[in-house]
Amino acid sequence: MRVLNQIIAVTTINLKSLPQRFWLSLSTVVAVTMVVMVLLSFLAMVAGFQRTIDGSGSDNIAILMRDGSQQELNSVVMLDQVRLVGEAPGLVRKPDGNAVMSAELYVIVDGIKRSTGLKSNLPMRGIGLDGAALRDGLAITRGRMFEPGSNEIVVGENLTREFKGFDLGSEIKLGTATWKVVGIFSMKGAVFESEIWGDVTVVQSMFRRGNSFQTIRVRLENDGAIEALRTYVENEPRLKLAVQSEKAFFAGQSSGTIRLVKGAGWPLAIAMAIGALAGALNTMYSSVATRSREIATLRCLGFGGFPSFMATLLESLVLSAIGGGLGALLTFLIFDGFSTSALGDGFTQIVFSFSLTPALVKQGITLAMLVGLIGGFFPALRAARLPIVAAYAQG
Repeated sequence: MRVLNQIIAVTTINLKSLPQRFWLSLSTVVAVTMVVMVLLSFLAMVAGFQRTIDGSGSDNIAILMRDGSQQELNSVVMLDQVRLVGEAPGLVRKPDGNAVMSAELYVIVDGIKRSTGLKSNLPMRGIGLDGAALRDGLAITRGRMFEPGSNEIVVGENLTREFKGFDLGSEIKLGTATWKVVGIFSMKGAVFESEIWGDVTVVQSMFRRGNSFQTIRVRLENDGAIEALRTYVENEPRLKLAVQSEKAFFAGQSSGTIRLVKGAGWPLAIAMAIGALAGALNTMYSSVATRSREIATLRCLGFGGFPSFMATLLESLVLSAIGGGLGALLTFLIFDGFSTSALGDGFTQIVFSFSLTPALVKQGITLAMLVGLIGGFFPALRAARLPIVAAYAQG
């Protein structure tokens, strides 16, 4: 109990003397703040991108692409294959007996970013008559769905926010044709909100794709139906298609981008943390030097070396905690909900919003406290071992 009281007393004295070392202490706080902001901004970007991907796709919808294709752009599916898939077991069927399915075409078109004015690749998707029915959570928020056989398109809300020329009622040239935006749709932030949709037969014609498609989407009867579909496809030599759930497909599409962003964020944050650590060491060594006579006096009064050690370490941790908390707060105010776009694995822009979660804040604060712990440990040892006579000589 006596040692605890000494720690509290010495810590209180140290913290009350912080104004005397204001600028040094402030530099440590600012350095830790910057470290946490850099780390959390990258992690919030990853979390937002991941949330967009996780909100995309369904386990009850299967995607079929050419066997061996990793991206929709690399796949080719012909009309006779589409007809064969329509005969597969395990598919939800309409009253007329036809499967709920959509053979789709995926092409790249140019878009102009509002923020930079630069061109970016955007995904334009030709969908079939059942294409909208195969998008769970789809809502036309403004305008209407395009008319089949027309040069009309509907555009995702995220895309209209980030790119010029896609406002409701506007006309825009994509490829060799001019298209009219007749609707804006929402899908709760899913990847599809970064796409442009038109009638698949018109897209085929305007982009000279003949009767070819790239993917087939089908709605499954139940969770086990995908295995029946996969078995049917494997036993039909004319298909040569790979089958996977829509959710699994999008999860695979996100892995490369997420690894890239994380691979950039953590090394940069660690490099900055080393710089912040140097600042923390300088601050705490200076703190011990300016309080050397004070420490010696306390030792003469019966205070041990351990309370001085703990008080110095706690001072460093307090400064780092302030920096960490400030960094997390600024990241939240600046970046949480901030909308941007990134190049996905399909070589087109995916629009998403940054998402700063409590778990990420915990990681940022942990890094800040680690800087404080290391930055305060060695100066704390010096404070604990400071000879009384030498301390008075320094004072």
